[in-house]
Amino acid sequence: MKRIKQYKKLFNIEGSIDLKELKKTYRSLVKEWHPDKFLEEDKKAEAEIKSTEIIDGYHFLVSIAPETKEANLEAYKTTITEFKVADWHHKSMLLEVTFTDGNSYEYFGVSKILFGKFVNAKSMNNFGKRNIFNSFTYRKSMKASVNA
Repeated sequence: MKRIKQYKKLFNIEGSIDLKELKKTYRSLVKEWHPDKFLEEDKKAEAEIKSTEIIDGYHFLVSIAPETKEANLEAYKTTITEFKVADWHHKSMLLEVTFTDGNSYEYFGVSKILFGKFVNAKSMNNFGKRNIFNSFTYRKSMKASVNA
């Protein structure tokens, strides 16, 4: 959640994410903080850090935007209903779950207590569907593995 708030603040977003507005703000921030605009080395270094943050923030916010989630909803539903949980990691309110189809999703705001219940549940898939997968802000964190 901290990351979401940080990036929303960077892009001056209040409430829901609008992709058109986000793109417009992104372009203006990239122009403002482009490292080639600065001659002094310390300012150039600061601009490189800031521009990296802007790029990361943009891609992150696009991935959790309602339009992006809506476009990928069918694939997400297929993953959480037809495939089992293969792996999971929890760190500081962020739960990353990898499914047997190779897709991984990050869930934001999952407490340590809820994570403990998830791991110790009789069926992680059922518990996840009831309490996590449809309740928390999520984003796809890794593309499905491509089999050669």
